[in-house]
Order: sequence, then C-alpha cells, then structure tokens
Amino acid sequence: MQLAHAERADLAELLADLTPQEWSRPSLCTRWTVKDVVAHVVSYEGLGVPALARRFAKGWVVRTNQVGVDELSGLSTEELLDRLRRHLTPSGLTAGFGGMIALVDGTVHHQDIRRALDRPRVMPADRLARILPLIPGNPRLGAGRRIRGLTLRATDVDWRHGSGPEVSGPGEALMMAMTGRPAALADLNGPGKATLAQRL
Repeated sequence: MQLAHAERADLAELLADLTPQEWSRPSLCTRWTVKDVVAHVVSYEGLGVPALARRFAKGWVVRTNQVGVDELSGLSTEELLDRLRRHLTPSGLTAGFGGMIALVDGTVHHQDIRRALDRPRVMPADRLARILPLIPGNPRLGAGRRIRGLTLRATDVDWRHGSGPEVSGPGEALMMAMTGRPAALADLNGPGKATLAQRL
C-alpha cells in the first residue's frame, strides 16, 4: 500500500506539470488520451459493491474499464488531478491484495503517459522489484502468453523469470513489454526479442 501511495504521488506530481495539449495527447493505451488514462486510474476509487456490480454489468466485464473512463469524461483535468490526490492511498477495488492492484495498474499507466510524452524517469528499484514478479502470472494482463518459452532478465534490479531464449533490459521496459506495449521493445535486447516482438 505504501508503494502504491508513493507511485500515485509521483504521478500526481507529473500531471500537475502537464500542459492542456499534453493532457490531450494519445497515451500508449490504444484509443486513450493521457486524460483518459488518468480517468481510468481513479475510476474505481470509492465505488461500493453495488456500484461496482452495475459497472461490470454495463461493461460485460471486458469493457468495464471503458465504462469507468466514459463516466468520468465530463470532469476537467483539474478535477481528475484533485480526485487522484484525494485517493493517493487506494480504496475499494484497487486496494485489493494489499494495494497490489493499484501498484501494478498505476505504475504501468504512469509509464503509458511518460513514454507517450517523452518524459522518462528513473523508476524506484523497490517498486520495480515488487511489481515484476506479479505480472507473469496475472491472467488479466495477458503476460503469460507473450513470454511463454522465454527468459526475461532485468539489468537494473535483481529479477529473472522463465526459461528459453533471453530477453534482457531495464525492468521498466520488461514490465511494459509483458503488459503488451511494443514501444518498450526498443529498450530490450537478446535472442528472444524477435519472438517477443512477434507476440506483441
């Protein structure tokens, strides 16, 4: 939960510095602008069980995230940033598993924004080390099929996963590639890279 709080605080600091044009730019998430991504990050905060059930019913599970973004589309960028600041500590669904949902989701989407806007950062090693082991086995992220038969090795934190041809690089790039972001391939190397690229 502390790591999730710190990650959201870092995201809020970035967002406070964005221009209106940057808020409107496409992110790495297909069809979502930077503003849409922020709306997604905060869209589950404060939802009780009845509201959550209605959203899942409306979105038929696969479109639930889009339903949340649509519901917040009328908010201004200032209002979205304010909502994020009020929920630096995750609540509701995103607080699940001790805040791990918020940590993984928030970190990946933070990088979706930073990479799209060419605003790189050095990610805290403790967050990367905690996140990377959580991704391969998460069925919602689809990483398992992308990295099957490959060895992934981070060059900046102590993490290695799998067996087979190796793909190596910064932990952040491995995180983004595992979650389906082709833009991260440029930062990766190794004999397994071509296989991973085909799967992305």
